[in-house]
Amino acid sequence: MHDADKLEAVLRYHECTKHQFHRYARSAGTLDWVNQPNPFRRYEGAPLTQLPILGADEEPVSPRYQEIYRRGAVPSAPLMVRSLSRLFEYALALSAWKQAGGTRWALRSNPSSGNLHPTEGYLLIGACPGLAPAPGLYHYAPREHGLERRANASAEWFAQLMREFPPEAFLVGLSSIHWREAWKYGERAFRYCQHDAGHAVGTLRIAAGTLGWSAVVLHGLADESIEALLGLNRAEDFAGAEREQPELVMLVWPNEAAGRWCAGAQRTLPLGLDPLLARELTKQDWCGTANRLSRDDPIDWAVIDEVTLASRQPTGERDGLDLFDAPAPAHRSAAFPNGPSAGRIIRQRRSLLACDGRTSITAERFYAMLARVMPRVELEVNRRPLPWDAMAWEPRIHLALFVHRVDGLDPGLYVLVRDPAKLDKLKRAMHRHFDWSRPPGCPADLPLHRLESGDARQLATQVSCSQDIAGDGVFSLGMIAEYRDALFTHGPWFYRPLFWETGVIGQVLYLEAEAAGIGATGIGCFFDDPVHQVFGFSDLEFQSLYHFTVGGPVRDSRLTTLAPYGAHAQDKKD
Repeated sequence: MHDADKLEAVLRYHECTKHQFHRYARSAGTLDWVNQPNPFRRYEGAPLTQLPILGADEEPVSPRYQEIYRRGAVPSAPLMVRSLSRLFEYALALSAWKQAGGTRWALRSNPSSGNLHPTEGYLLIGACPGLAPAPGLYHYAPREHGLERRANASAEWFAQLMREFPPEAFLVGLSSIHWREAWKYGERAFRYCQHDAGHAVGTLRIAAGTLGWSAVVLHGLADESIEALLGLNRAEDFAGAEREQPELVMLVWPNEAAGRWCAGAQRTLPLGLDPLLARELTKQDWCGTANRLSRDDPIDWAVIDEVTLASRQPTGERDGLDLFDAPAPAHRSAAFPNGPSAGRIIRQRRSLLACDGRTSITAERFYAMLARVMPRVELEVNRRPLPWDAMAWEPRIHLALFVHRVDGLDPGLYVLVRDPAKLDKLKRAMHRHFDWSRPPGCPADLPLHRLESGDARQLATQVSCSQDIAGDGVFSLGMIAEYRDALFTHGPWFYRPLFWETGVIGQVLYLEAEAAGIGATGIGCFFDDPVHQVFGFSDLEFQSLYHFTVGGPVRDSRLTTLAPYGAHAQDKKD
């Protein structure tokens, strides 16, 4: 497929999977419950290493939630099996079981559309105390909180693969099983798989932050290399089973090890890997075959297959990320000694099922939440703050907000310009009558603008597929992408990173809502072009990719919450 054909296929997919007032994107129409995909992939025959189930007060202990956003405030945990357990616990593990009557289902640290969890996680790491004395590739099994060893690798090969990275660095890979989402959502499922991958980028970066580690997406790595590194190209291991599609690989490293590596000098991290070395892993010893997830063959959604092929990442540019040994803060004691731990906030995160229509927050809290999603560069280290340092590309997503219940702030339509350099471009693309005034008390460095005042609750509900949750919350929003320019600048593969960025924004808002004592949820169902009409977008320059709402949760007393691991844990009512 030529580049022009790929771009046309991506554009065509995006248009045909829009929800409109007169029609929804195609799906099966009814849910085939008998054929519902198993949410847990396993590799039968692969040795499983059970990760330790750690209590909240066991090492490594989580820092306070606010501390993870202070660069250098969290000391690096040693790289060992216990710290890997924390990484996966906070990133991809089960966070609870829910039960209603005789039905039970699992929740995870990483959010997912419809709780269907298309995202699979992998670990490629060197010799690690408590795990293995030699490098290997592992698949993460969330139900067991364990690592399945898929491939053995030589120490020489791994050292060569990672030679340009800090010592103790390792790789975490993500893939998607499109069928898990398509079972319910049909053709629109590819979109949901992508912002679920973005949520996982967010959970991984934040989980790394709780350990004093850093992480970045290696976005210069071709999908072909990702397939080789994760074993996704091994047809014999997926015989009769649903295939996984490559998404991305993240480099993770302990900050203190990187500091010693830099030793006061500047070093550049490549954002890719040697493709020839990546392919060498296919020649190593492999074990395990993928389990089948559904009784019957998945429905064939040809348009998903087409956009999957069109949006594959070719061999990309190996742009560099500058690292240097920044001075540590003078005091590492917690600045928020009475605040909740990051682990507690991560574990208690839930997706709202309904908002109470009454809860409000202060303008100060609202501004602080929005400040968290700003990818502004910290001048002293020339880096973005966590988690925005995980994505080295230029931010492309802005927030169009429906504000309902923020004390001291007029209800109405607002926009947060996440890249202030794009302010004029947004103004030209939006309605001429918008006033673009600055809200009272808004911090000078927060580029939030009021477009028009008025009750936007019904409007927010209407464009969110008539879901009351969008109008009953404190605020809701659409994540607006610089769509056309991003695709023409980076190529059709960048359709996926646009959604990844929205997923990271969503993850930050999830945790900020929990820290504020309220709740949040992503909204994948919205009427695309009617949303554009509300804000004045008339062409493909800007497109809304993901919606979100924050508000006071309505608790369902019929649900029982169970501990994620261990039958000995005491049940409790949610």
